[in-house]
Amino acid sequence: MSTADSNVLDGGIPSTKMKLLQAWIEIHKEELMADWELAVSGEQPYKIDPLK
Repeated sequence: MSTADSNVLDGGIPSTKMKLLQAWIEIHKEELMADWELAVSGEQPYKIDPLK
């Protein structure tokens, strides 16, 4: 997963906030991918630390 793979599906987000979000995605990409695998398997994903 790269930040290029992340898209806003609905609504919008200011570009300054999007840069923070993209940094958060990069930091947590392994956790996000593991949670995705759990979710598609019908399992409960783990919580990931929020953007601070």
